[in-house]
Amino acid sequence: MPHTVTRPSSDAVVQSLPFRWGVQGRIFLIGGLGFAFDAWDVSLNGALIPAVAAEWGLDRPTAALLSTANLIGMAVGAVLWGTIADRAGRRRAFTWTLLVFAVFTALGALAPSFALFAFFRFLAGVGLGGCIPVDYALVGEFSPRSHRGRILTAMDGWWPLGAAASFFVSAWLLAATGSWRWSLAVMILPALLVFWVRRDIPESPLYLASRGREAEARDVVDALVARTGAEPLEYDVVAATPARGAGRLPGWVEQIQRLWREAPLVTAITWALFLSVLLVYYLALNWMPTILKDAGLAQTAALISGAGMAAAGLLGVVVAAVLVEASGRKLLLAISAPLSAVLLVIVAATLENPRTAVVWLLVFGALIQVSIPVLYAYVSELYPTPLRASGFGWASTMSRVGAGVGPLVFAWAWPLFGLTACFTVALVLVVLAVLAMLIWAPETTGDALH
Repeated sequence: MPHTVTRPSSDAVVQSLPFRWGVQGRIFLIGGLGFAFDAWDVSLNGALIPAVAAEWGLDRPTAALLSTANLIGMAVGAVLWGTIADRAGRRRAFTWTLLVFAVFTALGALAPSFALFAFFRFLAGVGLGGCIPVDYALVGEFSPRSHRGRILTAMDGWWPLGAAASFFVSAWLLAATGSWRWSLAVMILPALLVFWVRRDIPESPLYLASRGREAEARDVVDALVARTGAEPLEYDVVAATPARGAGRLPGWVEQIQRLWREAPLVTAITWALFLSVLLVYYLALNWMPTILKDAGLAQTAALISGAGMAAAGLLGVVVAAVLVEASGRKLLLAISAPLSAVLLVIVAATLENPRTAVVWLLVFGALIQVSIPVLYAYVSELYPTPLRASGFGWASTMSRVGAGVGPLVFAWAWPLFGLTACFTVALVLVVLAVLAMLIWAPETTGDALH
């Protein structure tokens, strides 16, 4: 009986390649820059809220609409670009998100009224909202399996860099110019440069294989093998089976139907995790400058304290990258996420001494950035290739919607119930989501993407 030789798939070849900084590392760096812009823009809301409130004479709930508009725009963008990435290609979505962001950020810097400014912040958010789901899908699909957890976790290191730079630059520009508009203008040229560089990134071979584009997938895989110095071998390009009814519905409708039909439990848990864990972080990011200012710190000192919280996240990302493969995704997330929420409650409880509160805020900044990169890596691995970007995109949408509605609810509840009670509610939501993950979600450490 003849011996049958089973050849590896193109996906297996890509995931077994050695890591090279000039190949997969380049994609990581270029993808990470988009992630840094996302962090910069979200963090900027914390500096803009008190500044525009003072310029246009707004009360706190009205000023909070600025953050809501921006984050709801990001929620729409996560769905839109995640769907584009799964239907039209990672590369196309990866390239165009930052151009949309740059155009509407420029218009926002020139806005003559708060209503128009909030509208442009919404549209800039639509552009930038695609960065997280699309960038994680693309970087993950080029990453070797043995390094993927650390690479996807390290991706979140771009977030504290972007967030800290946003606070520091905003504080400096406000002090130097007295205008919040320069805080927007300073992002435009770098965003356009990154958009131009992204045009040279190849399409994901996993995506090409999933769409039956065998010749293109082979070109990309062969180029990766050659550039990494791996030994060439024979492989098969395996196309995914088209989904039932694919192409008959609008993209976003089709994708959300597939998510809930093919992975309902995973989708429910990822939405709960993104909603609760990111709500904790966004509340701190958007409101901590105002909270610290009300507690007695000067506006510049409050912004710098927010920058310190974001910068402390670099330590958390390093810890996450070191531990994520050894401990597993679920255990590390189950420990770090609830503890982060507890620390935010402690910050609220110690505000009568602002310096003590800032110390706890720095610890919170480090620990929450253990949780978030592990969460992103974990969720990006839970879905199969045809659903990866849209699955991540819809989960990201839940976090943006929660963070967008959160400031409005927070602005209303804060005077009535106090900060400690508000942050305790967020803690309870995190605990419930983590318990659901521990009971029903699978571990993905060491698994191959499929």
